[in-house]
Amino acid sequence: MNDTRRAVLRALADDAATGPELADDLGVSRNAVWKHVEALRESGFEISSGDDGYALDAVPEYGGPAVEFGLDAPFSVEYHDAVGSTNERARELAAEGAVDVAVLADEQTGGTGRLDREWSSPSGGVWLSLVLRPDLPPAHVPALTLAAAVAVTDAAREAGVPAEIKWPNDVLVPAESGGTHGDDAAEGVPERGGAKLAGVLTEMEGEADRVSWVVVGVGVNANVPASALPADATSVAEQVGQVERRAFVQRVLERFDALRSDPEAAVAAWRDRSATLGQRVRVETATGELVGDAVDVAFPGALVVETDDGRERVHAGDCEHLRPV
Repeated sequence: MNDTRRAVLRALADDAATGPELADDLGVSRNAVWKHVEALRESGFEISSGDDGYALDAVPEYGGPAVEFGLDAPFSVEYHDAVGSTNERARELAAEGAVDVAVLADEQTGGTGRLDREWSSPSGGVWLSLVLRPDLPPAHVPALTLAAAVAVTDAAREAGVPAEIKWPNDVLVPAESGGTHGDDAAEGVPERGGAKLAGVLTEMEGEADRVSWVVVGVGVNANVPASALPADATSVAEQVGQVERRAFVQRVLERFDALRSDPEAAVAAWRDRSATLGQRVRVETATGELVGDAVDVAFPGALVVETDDGRERVHAGDCEHLRPV
């Protein structure tokens, strides 16, 4: 959405305004005002015309312009009804020089998670990838993954879902909170710590001393019905009913924007929302298996595990919560 269109919406959100009033306030022609109003109508905004001028009657339920309207974060939104992968599209935009673009889709047809695992991305979810150019050294980029997980967790909690984070990038609903579904959930979920609500996948391009771009991908089972979810997953809808996705995405973007400029605060916020700290864990790394107690997360996101041989820092790996012995 361009700046003039945003200004038209801001003006109409306050009160009705005539075409000449908007033209004078925005420094454009009356014909330009009319064209912007028509474009907004085509985007789904209900704008009526009356004796008092134009009035904003309703905002679209979802989509790029809908999310941008009232968003208190500096992201433009590129929306797709369906796309192969929001991360793939975000990488294309990053290569073109884009910055602070949120690629948003109602459905992904080729979504993947960590280690190229298939990620179910049906209609009704929040499939979102952010194109970033952070002023961070490459070693600190993992803090952005933690910031995104915190942002999703906070948005879920505000919707009424008791979400927690499993290191490094899964947002879960604890099993004792009803975070399971399906006949076999009781057998498959407890080791994981709960049912998966969301995941984060971060990709980066750069050199040894600088970051060129970062893409942070977020997948949330928002309004996905239980019948469309894997056995070890859950959704906001399953937990508390349908959520307003427009507001949910706005909250994720705003919370992430507040955290990305302070990576230390992002790590501290992650600790406060962790489902992993204090747990007995098994972590599969590139060099082998590590078993012990998860005692901390060290900046910028390494899991600290107390093993029989002392404390170890794990920077990347698959973490499994173990049942108490």
